[in-house]
Amino acid sequence: MQTKEKSITVIIVEDFKLTRVGLRCALNSNPDIEVVAESEDAINGLKYIDKFHPDVVLMDLGLPQMNGIEAIIKLREKYKDLKIIALTSHDREEEVIAALSSGANAYCLKDIDPEKLADVIRDVNNGVCWLDPMVAHLALKSIPKVDDAALVGEHAASGVKIPLTEREYEVLKHLVAGKSNTEIAKELIVSVHTAKAHVCSILQKMCVNDRVQAAVKAVKEGMV
Repeated sequence: MQTKEKSITVIIVEDFKLTRVGLRCALNSNPDIEVVAESEDAINGLKYIDKFHPDVVLMDLGLPQMNGIEAIIKLREKYKDLKIIALTSHDREEEVIAALSSGANAYCLKDIDPEKLADVIRDVNNGVCWLDPMVAHLALKSIPKVDDAALVGEHAASGVKIPLTEREYEVLKHLVAGKSNTEIAKELIVSVHTAKAHVCSILQKMCVNDRVQAAVKAVKEGMV
């Protein structure tokens, strides 16, 4: 008898009921994702998270009483491995940087396509950081300049071109466009494992910690 794979459990913290219901219905239509609880405010949301211990939390930033940034900071102090996706209807620079600095694993605008959000949840659950391409340029200011950054590494510091292969440049373009490993695999007609391997190689060669930094650095240095 085949054992059913464990679903990715999700808690939604969103004060607007219509958005909350829409997110729940859209996500629960995926057989591998299960919304186990939802809350209209962060205070009760934190209680639900303590109770259900979800894999992923969708956290609205514009919440009453305690805002999403404060809630994310509290969660990150308590749950180091919890995956948190910041949700907002705004693309303000200070909000983007604050969300990423608070410990969110991803930043999504609320008009994201439901199928895309499901892919983001899967990727974030697997340890990927993700930034909505519509606001990626706003994160540029959170990355140190090339001349001053220790994370740039010896290639940029010495003026040597980062040695990406032709295929890795293709993957990088898709990465900058905000595509998940699954979407990159479909575009390049390769396995998800191969796409993930290319992304890991890119991160190593670019001397960055995650795909958000890679995308920002690629745009900043005119690599794509």
